[in-house]
Amino acid sequence: MFIFPRAVRAISIKPRRSFLARIDEQAHVVVLSLAFLFTGGLSLFAAPALAGDVVVEHAWSRETPEGAKVAGGFALIRNEGSEADRLVAVASEISERGEVHEMGVDDKGVMTMRPLADGLEVPAGATVELKPGSYHLMFLGLKSRPKEGESFAATLSFEKAGDVSVTFEVTGMGGGHGGHGMKKGGHSNHDG
Repeated sequence: MFIFPRAVRAISIKPRRSFLARIDEQAHVVVLSLAFLFTGGLSLFAAPALAGDVVVEHAWSRETPEGAKVAGGFALIRNEGSEADRLVAVASEISERGEVHEMGVDDKGVMTMRPLADGLEVPAGATVELKPGSYHLMFLGLKSRPKEGESFAATLSFEKAGDVSVTFEVTGMGGGHGGHGMKKGGHSNHDG
């Protein structure tokens, strides 16, 4: 008489799934993946906002904590024209007012932030990045706080190109423009 070891006796044999059942399961995974890509990725492929020779893309903001009164705005601004232009104002649906700011370090090594009274120049043929620790937008007197996964509208006003309607995608509090925070948004709204 032959005695099987315990390990062998404990093995149960599962019936094999049919070939069609495995294909059906794989098809569901593919369909769900495509649905996620299409719905979740729409904002990744949104058209850049533009007016005249100015293109604004990758507009984003961070989620703010409950009770916050300010939020920052970041984007890439590209001037495709042959003359310099200037970002002179910003207005938003989420705040009482907006300002164009500069952040830097003074000669004593102290971090400073100040509004740019004359706006921000965008040289001809150049791209200016609004980013944390540098040039950025400030949304002051928040009426509603930006929340991760949501978006909000703002209007950037340029000296020559006019107004550009931009959609700001909101990342998590620790988020940034790398990965999902770098999303394009907005549409054209040129006033002449």
